[in-house]
Amino acid sequence: MGKSNAKARSAERRARVEELRRAEQARERRARLLTLGAAIVILVGLVGGGWFLFAAAEEKEQAKAAPVEGVKSWSKLTQNHVTTQVDYPMSPPVGGDHNQVWVNCDKQVYTKAVPNENAVHGLEHGAVWITYNDEASEADVSKLADMVNRTSYTFMSPYEDQSSPVVLSAWGKQLKVDSASDARVQKFLDKYVQGEQTPEPGAACTGGMTP
Repeated sequence: MGKSNAKARSAERRARVEELRRAEQARERRARLLTLGAAIVILVGLVGGGWFLFAAAEEKEQAKAAPVEGVKSWSKLTQNHVTTQVDYPMSPPVGGDHNQVWVNCDKQVYTKAVPNENAVHGLEHGAVWITYNDEASEADVSKLADMVNRTSYTFMSPYEDQSSPVVLSAWGKQLKVDSASDARVQKFLDKYVQGEQTPEPGAACTGGMTP
């Protein structure tokens, strides 16, 4: 009788140990599956995020490569430093001989006209110069100022001797528009701020002169 009870208790303990072992194995399997699932989610996120960044970068490059309708171009512009005023063939000027000191052109909003010769030096460094005359509305001037304040290598100033309310100029490139709401304004900035036309890419837009 005693031996039978001992065998029964021993069998019961073995069964309990086996049950605990199976439960532990089940927990380990669940943990492995959770870890694998988390790894897959992270991997998918990384791949998806990487693809999104790649697609965004590719889209931006395609936008830069696309021509901006209405842009006029000039080539073979001289780059001599001079101390006298220059008679530029276009207004505002987009290149040519210029003063050795550039106008500060990094997110600069000027409320008074800037000297052509200093502004052109800023264009040589890859800046875009936004100008406006008295035909531009206050709302347009404010919107343009907001864009300049958000965009490195840009500056703006009033300029009366121009044929359109708003003009955007880069080295050898110019776009005339009637309103700051014209979609080509942002396209011009995307393409020509430090664009391929820049004679001295990466040159400073600070440390120059402020009119």
